[in-house]
Amino acid sequence: MNVNAAILMNLSTYFLCYWLFSSALTTLLDRFYITRRRLWTHLGLWLLFSLLSGAILLLLPEGTMQKVGLAAMAAWLVGYGLFLVRRLLQAYYKAVRIFNDTHSDDIGSYIRWMSVFTWWAVVFGVGCGLLTFLPDKWVFVWILSSIPFYIYLFCCYMNYMLFYEQVEIAMESEISSGEEVPGDVERVALQPLAVPYWHSELEGKIKSWIDSEGYVRPGLTIKELADILHTNRTYLSGYIRTAYGVSFREWITGLRISYAKRILVENPELTIADVSERSGFQTPSHFIRLFKENTGFSPARWRKMEMKI
Repeated sequence: MNVNAAILMNLSTYFLCYWLFSSALTTLLDRFYITRRRLWTHLGLWLLFSLLSGAILLLLPEGTMQKVGLAAMAAWLVGYGLFLVRRLLQAYYKAVRIFNDTHSDDIGSYIRWMSVFTWWAVVFGVGCGLLTFLPDKWVFVWILSSIPFYIYLFCCYMNYMLFYEQVEIAMESEISSGEEVPGDVERVALQPLAVPYWHSELEGKIKSWIDSEGYVRPGLTIKELADILHTNRTYLSGYIRTAYGVSFREWITGLRISYAKRILVENPELTIADVSERSGFQTPSHFIRLFKENTGFSPARWRKMEMKI
């Protein structure tokens, strides 16, 4: 009876922890995720899961029926966890897509840890569920595996707090906006066969803006650029997707990399940090990483090779 009671406590606790962990992370990306209806729904599911698990473990005699019942509850627990993981990853990818389509800076890098942590939580959660049915002598495996798991969570969350304001401002600007960027962008971008009449006019405005090197402005957003060009940001995002085949952030990054290449050669006295700042990048390390992704070389090595030619 004591063993079954311990298994019941673990199953009920895991079910509740799945919801609490996923809700905490999802709320960082979607402040409207927790609603009264969703809260009562998941609390009801937890209560139902606990009652059924209790009935199977405490009322059914040990044997085939109990094992089948436990297997069914374990499958429910795993399925519930995967459902919450899917919901969290949907919120994560949606946030990254919004950031890429609306901000020149890589805001998505501040929340990338959530994706890594989610998959780690899946492995950890399933592992803990399996340990529930193993002898007590294996409990040390759960204790040892939980140490790096929670250390990683703590370090990521503390690091996230340094950039929380930037992420929150970026998301707040999208919530307060009357335009739903991702959906509207996809609808515009998926109509490339007939080129809209406003493309030619917008093309000229963008060319003039590029010639003025406005893309080196730090923290540039698509809304700010749309205001400069006197156009709708949905049209602008759709044009960028259609004409260049990339997101707003990728497009601005490409322009900044080209600008950085030019001043690296024309101004050899400038340090990499100076070039990074003049090109509009967040930090020198961010600039170096993106430059290497684009060219295959660090800025310093690329400059040396170009100066030898």
